[in-house]
Amino acid sequence: MSLPTSVKVLATGFAVSGTIHLVKPEVYEPIMPSWVPAHREVILASGVAELLCAAGLAVPRTRRLAGWASVLLLVGVFPGNVQMAQDASKTRNTTFKAAAYARLPLQLPMIRAALRATREG
Repeated sequence: MSLPTSVKVLATGFAVSGTIHLVKPEVYEPIMPSWVPAHREVILASGVAELLCAAGLAVPRTRRLAGWASVLLLVGVFPGNVQMAQDASKTRNTTFKAAAYARLPLQLPMIRAALRATREG
């Protein structure tokens, strides 16, 4: 069975984002909600989780489990995306504002792709 395009895009996005989390974690520190402890460690752990999800989505045998893990990960990072949008609204950087607010509705198709992966295993 061929991997749906939406799942390929999700896996690629996780691979890129996960790599950035590990190589340049400071990129994500400003968007961490204040109530989350150990910001650096959480960023690194989420990078590892994204890479594991990406790899799992690529392998038919692990795709169903990786799909569910991806759903949980996307729901888990949503507060960070909301925090980023709130912070962006306080700046004059319109590019940052546009990117921050664009991320919020993108979560829905990403979650849909992850759910689709749960049926493609």
